[in-house]
Amino acid sequence: MTKFKNLIILSPLAYVLHHIEEHLIFNFRDWRLTYFQDNNSLSTEEVLVRLLVVLLIFIFVHSVRKNKGSAHVLLYFLMTTQVVNVFFHIFFSLYFLDFSPGAITGILFYLPINYLIFKAALNEGFLNNTKEIAFIFVLGAGTFALFEYIGPVVMQISFLLSITYYFFSTKYIHSN
Repeated sequence: MTKFKNLIILSPLAYVLHHIEEHLIFNFRDWRLTYFQDNNSLSTEEVLVRLLVVLLIFIFVHSVRKNKGSAHVLLYFLMTTQVVNVFFHIFFSLYFLDFSPGAITGILFYLPINYLIFKAALNEGFLNNTKEIAFIFVLGAGTFALFEYIGPVVMQISFLLSITYYFFSTKYIHSN
């Protein structure tokens, strides 16, 4: 279970558990609207389905292609939607002194699972070094911030750019 291909399967499960905490146990949307603008007209269920579908597509593509391009796209998606998400919950819980629903599953599931995923990606050569992880973190943080500021259109743009990166990288960057 320490292989990248096996560990990535845990990420959709972690996302579902995170969603349960945010929207069935607590009410993240009400918490968010207390402190941030309402720029997301999508229901939480629609966001859940969209993100799960994209995540499962990226996992499927990687399970078939097994190359750096497919791994990078998947790692970028996980960094944006899970790792940066944890830091959002932790930071704003402390900043507002008000528990952000999602922080518990973020700490208990997102961080350890993604640590193992990124470690496996390094060990198996899908990432060359920790600088690549830092770069993916910066891209993920930027994407997450744009989503919070602009709204759901960032999801579509990010998805299209991820597909573009995949084809470009497999042809020009990571071609053998």
